[in-house]
Amino acid sequence: MRSLITINCNQWNLYRLTVDKLGDELALLGNGHKEVEMILREWRQIVVSIFQLEPVRKQSYFSVKGMLVFSLFIAACCVSTNHCLAQKRDIPSNHPYVPVLKLAYAGLEALEQVKDYEAVLTKRELIGKRLTTQQVKIKIRQQPFSVYLKFREPFAGREVLFVQGQNSNSILAHEGSGLAAIIGTVSLPVNSREAMKGNKYPITMIGLENMLDTLIKQWELETQFGECEVKYYPNATLGNVKCRVVETSHPTPRKQFLYKRTRLYLDKETNLPIRSECYGFPARVGDEAPLIEQYTYENLRINEELTDFDFDRKNPNYRF
Repeated sequence: MRSLITINCNQWNLYRLTVDKLGDELALLGNGHKEVEMILREWRQIVVSIFQLEPVRKQSYFSVKGMLVFSLFIAACCVSTNHCLAQKRDIPSNHPYVPVLKLAYAGLEALEQVKDYEAVLTKRELIGKRLTTQQVKIKIRQQPFSVYLKFREPFAGREVLFVQGQNSNSILAHEGSGLAAIIGTVSLPVNSREAMKGNKYPITMIGLENMLDTLIKQWELETQFGECEVKYYPNATLGNVKCRVVETSHPTPRKQFLYKRTRLYLDKETNLPIRSECYGFPARVGDEAPLIEQYTYENLRINEELTDFDFDRKNPNYRF
């Protein structure tokens, strides 16, 4: 089914949805049911947005509704099927990643009990040839997926807000000082050049669950190969937090390995993931492995009962 559905309305710009987009993305992400569920949640938000559109031509409305319901039904079937496949995935019982994944899955189980949280996020990302560092105060709510960021450094005072299903699924942002602050709050698509400037991933990929899901998907794929080494650091510390750290590495660059070395830090008390690190393969033998990305969540406070007001641009504590 290769048709393009277009919804016309007076208040919105042209809205385009490809029916086969869901199937294509499901096929690409077929190895991990968590990613499939993420796409399904996004499509549910699209349905909600469509139902809020006025005016919508009756014929287009019902054709879109029927098409989306059908697509969501297919997605639900894929989630169920993919979950069964994940359970039956042929991971060699003696592969060194088996205990690694056991720890990571335990972290996912711990995250299932977390509805929202606040933290200080320090992220270091290699963008182009430059290693960048940002530190932000972050608030995240899982349902609907909502993010509030206040930058500490650089760009002190910058605020960013994203709520899935609102503002056309775009971010709201403003600078904290300088000439750019005069412009005020702007709305930007999450994947736009402006929103992605200085970032490796869009805001929809931020957070503890996304961080851990990414590592799990990487490790599950790598269980099909050898040359995988593992180290454990059961009594590590990160600041004042006692951690379990697991490190995976590969002695030789191969096309199937994204990184030479990957580390996951789990809070010993809560089992929550609080840092991930990925290092690339060095350009020359004997050189240090370069840091590609690192995400650290400090001062983590979970289940703070964050409300819609915490993600509302009208909140008087914000400057949108």
